[in-house]
Amino acid sequence: MTKEMLIVDGLQYSNWSREIFEQMHEGGVDAVHATLVYHETTRETLSRLGEWNRRFEAHHDLIMPVRQAADIERARQAGKVGIFLGAQNCSPIEDDIDMVAVMRELGLLIMQLTYNNQSLLACGCYEAEDSGITRFGRQVIREMNRVGMVIDMSHSAERSTLEAIELSARPVIISHANPSSFHAAKRNKSDRVLRAIAESGGLLGFSAYPFHLKNGPDCTLEDYCDMIANTADLMGIEHIAIGTDLCQAQPPSVLEWMRNGRWSKEMDYGEGSPSNAGWPPPLAWFRDNRDFPTLVGGLRQRGFDDAEVARIMGRNWVGLLERAASPITH
Repeated sequence: MTKEMLIVDGLQYSNWSREIFEQMHEGGVDAVHATLVYHETTRETLSRLGEWNRRFEAHHDLIMPVRQAADIERARQAGKVGIFLGAQNCSPIEDDIDMVAVMRELGLLIMQLTYNNQSLLACGCYEAEDSGITRFGRQVIREMNRVGMVIDMSHSAERSTLEAIELSARPVIISHANPSSFHAAKRNKSDRVLRAIAESGGLLGFSAYPFHLKNGPDCTLEDYCDMIANTADLMGIEHIAIGTDLCQAQPPSVLEWMRNGRWSKEMDYGEGSPSNAGWPPPLAWFRDNRDFPTLVGGLRQRGFDDAEVARIMGRNWVGLLERAASPITH
């Protein structure tokens, strides 16, 4: 595959290692949105940031931090993979609105308002009743808009997502999910939500996590690319991208932390079940970062032209960060 193609993955959470960073290079990946935290407190989030600083130091020949959209091109020119950080929950700010600006200054570009459950800001997709955006949530959305922290509604419920889009003055994203019409998982999104995301100038990153896919681990590349083509018709080619939700080399304890945090004494299986409690097997055609060329080939086979493939594989992510991740200066 020629390296004219910019590749940005809108969500990964792996047990980071030099081997994984080398696989990113092998697959032609230019930048990755890496999950920093799930349920961590402010103090714990600072430690996770410290761990990334050590990685950038130890693997400086392979990776570099992305603090703004232009850094992706800088990383590419330097022959490195750019890493931009996001939180899959609002726990890093706890109940302190000042932490939004602090975390953004430290390099947190993206934050989900909820992770499956009701949070201080909004309602997650696993709650029976969706109460929408809270009073605190309204203030945080305004502050995230101001400092250039992107609002991510991947794990949020329908009403909360639609209200966030309405309240936000800047584009809102779903970094890693699929249309409900393709597979009716709780985490997947209705056409109404997808249209609203597009109208906000935001984007959807298509997930390759088997629980989000028709036929699970047996989902074919052809079916996946059909899903992308159908969503392009719904949202417009400029509002779709990739957010694989790739979780490599993680032990089961990490999956339990994601699903249970500190909030549950009983085992919550999230998108799994007692009989299917572990990580799902990977897709045959997408096992790790080295398989991005396979996806590029699948999109071309489906009939997308080079410009459209370039948008889906990375250019739309760069455009989104240009629109939504720069602080508003007065």
